[in-house]
Amino acid sequence: MKLWITRPMTLAVEARAAAEFDVEIRPTTTPLSEDEMVRALQEYDVVVPTLGDLFSADVFAKVPEPRCKLLANFGVGYNHIDVEAARALGIAVTNTPGAVTDATADIAMTLLLSTARRAGEGERLVRADNWQGWHPTQMLGHHVTGKRVGIVGMGRIGQAIARRCHFGFGMHVAYQSRSAKQLDFEAEYIPDLLALAASVDFLVLAVPGGAETRHLINAAVLEAMNSSAILVNIARGEVVDETALISALQAGQIAGAGLDVYEFEPAVPKALREMQNVTLLPHLGTATEEVRTGMGHMALDNVTAFVAGRDLPNPV
Repeated sequence: MKLWITRPMTLAVEARAAAEFDVEIRPTTTPLSEDEMVRALQEYDVVVPTLGDLFSADVFAKVPEPRCKLLANFGVGYNHIDVEAARALGIAVTNTPGAVTDATADIAMTLLLSTARRAGEGERLVRADNWQGWHPTQMLGHHVTGKRVGIVGMGRIGQAIARRCHFGFGMHVAYQSRSAKQLDFEAEYIPDLLALAASVDFLVLAVPGGAETRHLINAAVLEAMNSSAILVNIARGEVVDETALISALQAGQIAGAGLDVYEFEPAVPKALREMQNVTLLPHLGTATEEVRTGMGHMALDNVTAFVAGRDLPNPV
C-alpha cells in the first residue's frame, strides 16, 4: 500500500505516517497540478489531498482504471473533490469532521470582533506611528455585546459560533439552515435568507462549499443587510459573490466585512486590500498546532481503516 500526502504536515503526523505506512510526502505547499493529480490516481493506493487539490470529473476521466482507492481528505470541506465521479471509479472519499469545529468558530469570533472594533485599522495606525493618543471619539466602532447575530448554516461550526455569541457576548442568535435545529440555547430559526440578512447586525457564514452554496451571498442579500451590519465569512470563498461584496462595501450598503476565505484565493482583490473596514486573514480557520495535528491523525485513521479492510470512520 503506497500512500501519498500532498502537503507537508505537522511533525507528529509525518512521524506517524512514516512509522505506519509506505508514505511519500510532497514537500511543496502549493495545490497539485493536473499532471500530479493524474499521477496520484495512477501510482498510489491512497492519497491524502487537501484544499486546492481539484480532483474534478475531468481529472478522474483521465484515469479510467485508477490504482488509488481512497482519497482521505485533510479537511472537513471536500468541495474540491467530485465525490460522485470518484465513486464511479471505485474511489472512496473521507474527511475530517469535528476536529476543525472550535478553531474555526474561534476565527469567526476573531473576525467579528476585529472588524466591529476596528482592531486591524487600529493596529496599522500604531505600527505606522500615526497614533496621537486617546480621545473620546477616537476610532468608534460597533458594540458587539447584546447585538443580533445571524448564522447562515447551523451545523457543527455554526452551532459553535452561535454558542460563543450567545453565552459569551449575550447576543441574540438567529439562523438560517435547511431545517430548524434542536439547540441547547435560545435561537430564532428564520428560513428565508433575505429576511435573516435584513434583521441582524452581524451575518456569519458557516455553510459548506460547492455548487449549492456558490454565490449564496449575492447582491440581493447584501442589499437586504442594514448599512450598519457586518459580514463574516469563515466558510468557503465562493459562497460570497466577491464582486457584489466589493460594490456593497464601496457603496456603504454594509459597514464592513471580516474574511478568512476568498473566491479566488490566494488572490485577494486590491479593492478589498485597500479598505480599512475589511479584516483580511490568510485562511487561518484551523491554523493551530493541535488542530492541524488532530486533522492529520483523523485522515490517517481513515487510511488505517482502509488498509485493514474496516469500515471508514469518516466517509462522505
